[in-house]
Parts: sequence; C-alpha cells; structure tokens
Amino acid sequence: MTHARNDGPPNPHGEDRGLLEHGHDYDDDYFGVGDDDYSSGNASADLGKASGKVEADGQPRTPSRVRFDLTPEIVGVSNGQAFGGLADRERRSSDDAYFDVEEATSPGRAHRVPLLTNIEAPSVALANSMGDPSEQAEPEMNRPKSGLKSAFMNMANSIIGAGIIGQPYAVCQAGLVGGILLLVGLTVVVDWTICLIVINSKLSGTSHFQGTVEHCFGHSGLIAISVAQWVFAFGGMVAYGVIVGDTIPHVLVAVWPNLSNVPVIGLLANRQVAIAVFVMGIAYPLTLYRDISKLAKASTFALVGMVVIVLTILIQGILTPSSERGSFTPSLLLFNGGFFQAIGVISFAFVCHHNSLLIYGSLKTPTIDNFSRVTHYSTGISMVFCLVLALGGFLTFGDKTLGNVLNNFPADNTMVNIARLCFGLNMLTTLPLEAFVCREVMLTYFFPDEPFNMNRHLLFSTSLVASALVLSLVTCDLGAVFELVGATSAVAMAYILPPLCYMKLTTRSWRTYMAGAVVVFGMIVMVISVIQAVQKMINSEFPRVPYEDLGIRPLDLGTCTDTTQAKMDRRT
Repeated sequence: MTHARNDGPPNPHGEDRGLLEHGHDYDDDYFGVGDDDYSSGNASADLGKASGKVEADGQPRTPSRVRFDLTPEIVGVSNGQAFGGLADRERRSSDDAYFDVEEATSPGRAHRVPLLTNIEAPSVALANSMGDPSEQAEPEMNRPKSGLKSAFMNMANSIIGAGIIGQPYAVCQAGLVGGILLLVGLTVVVDWTICLIVINSKLSGTSHFQGTVEHCFGHSGLIAISVAQWVFAFGGMVAYGVIVGDTIPHVLVAVWPNLSNVPVIGLLANRQVAIAVFVMGIAYPLTLYRDISKLAKASTFALVGMVVIVLTILIQGILTPSSERGSFTPSLLLFNGGFFQAIGVISFAFVCHHNSLLIYGSLKTPTIDNFSRVTHYSTGISMVFCLVLALGGFLTFGDKTLGNVLNNFPADNTMVNIARLCFGLNMLTTLPLEAFVCREVMLTYFFPDEPFNMNRHLLFSTSLVASALVLSLVTCDLGAVFELVGATSAVAMAYILPPLCYMKLTTRSWRTYMAGAVVVFGMIVMVISVIQAVQKMINSEFPRVPYEDLGIRPLDLGTCTDTTQAKMDRRT
C-alpha cells in the first residue's frame, strides 16, 4: 500500500481533519497497524518519558501515554497516570486502547492519530457540538462498545440474510463447478473491498461511505453512492415481502388445513393478503422507530433461524423422494449459461458494505487489524453457510431449483414449515432495517442540515413500506429480485466504488492496478447481468405464477432450465 505523507507542521487539533493532513508515514500493510500494540519511539519525547519529570517552569510534564477525547477545535483535558515496563505494554495492548496507528521510531513520525473516532451508529446523537469538553467526553466514554465477537455477530448477521436462500439458485445458474468457484472467489473480493472502505475513510478523513465517495468524486459521487445504497436497501425490502408471501401462508395452512373456508381470517391463506397484513401489521410499525437499536435483539434470532433453515434443507434434502428430485446435465455439473446472473445473486447475499464503518466504529479498539480480523471471520463463516446451503439444495433439486429453495419442498412438510416460519418472521423484523437505510439516505441527501420533522418521518416511512409492498404483491420470483438488485447496486457497492475511491486516494502501485481490475470486473458483470435479466423478463422466463391459496404443492417460481410452456404444463 502506498504511503500517505504530509511534511507540514503538525496541528494539535488535527483529530477533526483528514488523516492526510498529518505528518505520518504508514507501513505497507494496513498502514503499519499492529494488532493492538503500539511501538514507542522518539515521539515519546513530545509527551514526556515519565510522570516525575518537571518542566523548567515547574509544571509537570504530560505522562507518556495519555488518552484524549477531543472535540473539533477543542483540546480536551486528560488526567493520565504514569506507567512503564510490563504494565505499560499491558495497558497498550488492552481493549481500551484508543489509537491504532503505531508511533514511529523516526522523529518525522512524532504524532499519533486516532482512526475515525467520530463514527457513530444512526441511533446515537450526532457528533460533538461546541461546548464543555468534559461534558462531551462523558457520554462518548459511556457509549456501549462491542468486542470482536459481538462485531463478528453483527457482520455475519448482515451477510447471512435473505440472500442465502437464493444460493442454490445461483449454483444452478452458474453450474456446480462454476458456482463453487464463484462463491469462493467473490468471498475473497468482497472481503478485500470491505476492508478498503475503512482504509479509504482513513485516507479521506471521512466517517461514512457517502462522505468518502463525495470526497473523491464530488456531488456526482454522492449521487452515485446514495442511489446504490437506496436501491440495494429498497430491493431488500421487496425481497423480504416476497419471502413473507412464500412462507407464512404455507405455515398457516399446514397448521389450519381448512383455513381458506373460514370467513375473513381465511383470507390469510392467500399470498397477497398475507403479505399486506403481516407487512403493514408488523413490519410497518417497527419501521416508524427512529432508533435502530430497538431492533438489535432480532440479530440473534435471525442467526438461529438461519441455522434452522440450513439444517432443514440438508435433512429434508436427503429424505426427498426421487420423484421430486431434479435431473442434471453436463452444463449444470460444470459451467452453465447464467454465470453472470449468478454473480448478482451471490453479491446480493454478501454485500454489507453500507454497514462496515458502523461496525468498525462500534469496536472497543477500532484498529484496522481488528476490523480485518472480524471481516475475515465473518465472510469466511458466511461462505461456509452459503456453500452448505447451495450444495444441499442444488444437489437435491438440480434443474428444478427455485429462487427460494424452500418452495421446492411440499407445503405439508412440518420441518420445512418450521424453517419457513423462522424465515418469514426474520424477514418481518429485517424489513424495517432496510427501510431505515432508505430513509436515512433520503434524509441525508435531501435534508442534510435540517432538524427532525415528524411529518417528513411519517411520509418517508409510509411511502417506502407501501411502495415495497406493492412491488412484493406483483413479484412472484425471488430470483428475479436477487439478480436485478445484485447486478446493479450490490455490484456497484462491492466491486466498483471502493476500488475507485482507493485509486483516487493513493499513488500508483500494484495495489491500484489490482483495484482497477476489480472495477473493470464489476462493470462487465453489471452490464451483462442486467441485459440477461431484462431479456429473461421480456421473454417471460420470470413468469408471474398464480399462487394457490392452499399451497398443497410446491410454489413453482420458474426454474433454471425449464421453458415457460413446460412450467405451465407441469402445473396443469
């Protein structure tokens, strides 16, 4: 990685400015960040080598290690304690360490820089205003922070979402060998670009993804990232609505077989009615919250639900009779024609770039090494989950694999219905999170400096849920949603914008050439995937299937290789 230099005089108030304004050299690997340790050098002379030393005017010198909580243009007061030797090293490596840039051994690297210390989740009041530094520091110190395990759970939950259910469909599109290679390869690329977002924010001195892109490309960059984030989150809302219609009616009918004959309540056996009732009755009220932290408890339930789904598909896949299994062609076993569309489906599952800086800022010790460790474990575990689910579903149903693999199983399968219930409830609690992202993007772009307005809040929340609900009612194929959203916004956020910003912020090196190759790859995938998906829609290969109220048999959403006529013949 290239070096970021600035030979100008250090500014004691530089914490509120871009990191490029400091006189620092960064090592080649993640800017010389150690795990949590800090190497002391000549720069310690600026802070005093021991607390017992006294200046010429009789004032004691500042201890060698002091933690500052600074606000813009105001230097906070810190009461340090002298320590040294082994205690010094233990203190520096503790979870309370504040800085993550190593202190260099050369005189030219004599200042330590906090990394993105002003990153806050949307639920936290916005950044420090002018006032008493001690009053501002206290709530910041008392804010809950997460360790590596908690951060791992948050990131893994953001990856292992609705997109995991479409992984068998992605393997069906790309072929068995091609799908496995794509899952592994795209996991590596996504892992790298997630880390790039934090590095880019460090280089640009910004605290969020939008700010980084705007810093690099001006207002046009802000428009691009805002559109990408909004489309991805809104596409997720539509997908979650489709999943609710694919899951909850099945469960209700399985529990109450004669439900459709009951007046009024029997309408819940209809897919469209179920989507409208559950989305507006459960997801919409949750969307009206201003504080996203009120939905945090859903993360544990979501991950448990995903484990149930994976185990269900593996167990029931083994028990599936041969008459319901699919067939395999050489192209399905090697490389199939939907290779680029599979990239969009996989990208939809793995993209969590819009949450990465919030997870970074939530760490007790926000270092790039710590964040990289969290990212590596999260993407690795997510890849294992996706591979297991993809292989279990595809090897069972072959060319009959649907966009939502749960729909390949009969509606009266008890274990599958439990998995459907977990998945449907998970989507009802996850849809408000995506609505929160959409709403924040709109408010940030159109009303960046205006105070909270309840009427605007209600208008945006209601319009987002209502529009996503309408699209969910007329969309029957989850695979189509995964392909279109994954091919556009997910590809832009994962493969195009982070490497572009990195190329803009650094000098030319082999890493910038690698970033350029990823950008070219992302653009090719976006163009080809969108063209193929639109062609399938025009040719009615994504048919709008009339769902049966009772759902006695699998809901056929369109398979990978069947023609439209063959699908209609099979239904009759």
